[in-house]
Amino acid sequence: MKQYASAIIFGISIVTSSLFLGKSYVDRNKVDGKVRITGLGKANFSSDLIIWEGSFEAENIDLQKAYISLENKKAKITKYLTEKGLSSEKIIFSAVSTNVKNKNIYNKDGDYKGEEFVGYELTQSITVKSKEVDKVEKISREITELLNQGVQFYSEAPRYYYTKLGDLKIEMISKATKNAKTRAEIIAEYSGGKLGRLESATMGIFQITGQNSKENYSWGGTFNTSSKEKTASITMKLVYKVR
Repeated sequence: MKQYASAIIFGISIVTSSLFLGKSYVDRNKVDGKVRITGLGKANFSSDLIIWEGSFEAENIDLQKAYISLENKKAKITKYLTEKGLSSEKIIFSAVSTNVKNKNIYNKDGDYKGEEFVGYELTQSITVKSKEVDKVEKISREITELLNQGVQFYSEAPRYYYTKLGDLKIEMISKATKNAKTRAEIIAEYSGGKLGRLESATMGIFQITGQNSKENYSWGGTFNTSSKEKTASITMKLVYKVR
């Protein structure tokens, strides 16, 4: 009787062990975890706003004459720009800056004796802000033509902007999220599981660089203003549950 009882107990043990080992084998092949993936959204675009700045000056020992000279140059600059097709409303002149110029005086032995007044230097800046990007860009390259009229104009490099960055950013986030989800689905599939619910989403830094440039991304974000043609990009870090 004891032999039969022992055989029954042994048989139950074998069956139980088999069931346990079988379940362990199945569980071992289940994907039960998370997948962390980073997606990229990227797009090229053209700037639709240009800001161009420059300055001019006049010097004279007489302040009134210096001011009259500056006004004459201002009139020539305004005429030149309007004849090039710019609206006068787009041409903004700053307040006049006045600087008293002196020169150092030394005696025949080279000892400093003081300063001597030599005149006034007046400077005025100009800013052009326009959506006529190509037109203003062309004018900024041709402004040296004013030298023929006796006006020395100090031109700065134009800066280029995009007025629809808000919409572009939303588009980039959508692209980056879609890219990350697609990649997550592929990873889950090849792991033998299925993509579950989204647990978290973290947006990366919005970057704007010049097209085909070698600019490096920065942790605080790159915002290129020197190139008319730009590339925008953003990353999205997603964490999905995998079943």
